[in-house]
Amino acid sequence: MMDFDEVRGILEPKSTSLDQKLSEFREDRDSWNSKVKKYLTERNEINRQVKELITEVQNQKVIRDEANSKVKELKIIRAERSTVLKQLRAELQEKKPMETQNKAEKKEKKRNERAIRNDIEKMDKKFNYGHFQGKERNFERQMKKLHQELKEVRQQKKENKFSELESEIRKAAKSQEEAHKLVEGAVTTAQESHDLMIELSEEVDRLRAKANSSQEGVIRSKREADLLHNKYVVSLRSIHSIQDLFKAMNAQEKDTDDDDSSKLEVTDLMSRLMSGDTLSTEELMALQRN
Repeated sequence: MMDFDEVRGILEPKSTSLDQKLSEFREDRDSWNSKVKKYLTERNEINRQVKELITEVQNQKVIRDEANSKVKELKIIRAERSTVLKQLRAELQEKKPMETQNKAEKKEKKRNERAIRNDIEKMDKKFNYGHFQGKERNFERQMKKLHQELKEVRQQKKENKFSELESEIRKAAKSQEEAHKLVEGAVTTAQESHDLMIELSEEVDRLRAKANSSQEGVIRSKREADLLHNKYVVSLRSIHSIQDLFKAMNAQEKDTDDDDSSKLEVTDLMSRLMSGDTLSTEELMALQRN
């Protein structure tokens, strides 16, 4: 049986060694806990970004769906206007004799009323600036020719039996073109929103993968921190057990009436500590009683 001095000689170095390990375990544990916080911050920030992107994807989906609905409505309007235009043109073809049509085509080659008026205004400006000084008769001759041309165009417009129908056709063609442009605009809006949805969805997938990586870092770091914390607790309990063992031995040295069985129990507990075992709460209490 080992005496108390031998026990102290063995346990004191072990206590010092455990105290050093205790400090190392605590530092390493705190380091891993810091990594846990770092990964948690990264994960939470990424998840916040993902949430915002998903909201924007939903907004773009609403815009796209509304644009697609508008495309359908505008296509119906465009089709209706195209039908009106076709009907007006067919009506003109039916009512207008071929020769009249040919004649009209020739007349259409003449300048329109607006172009003639523009030329008259230009001539007036040139005259006012003195460009026709000494050539007044030339100016009068050209102006007379322009006014005659304007008169003929206006007269032709009055005599044209189909001018009203042709005006309707022009209006219908313009209306149909406007409807077509609206369809194209709505299609562009829908396509842009759809493309943006795809782009945002890909970014969401990328960020989710990054968030998963951060979550793996959280789990791995927490596992290491917990493992080191357990080692820290075991070392701390071992140090406390050794200290309690020292107290028990000191008490036994003072109490000479204790029998050998108590010494044997203390020695047995010390042997277990030396082999790396951790004393239970009940054993520690029994040790303190001894």
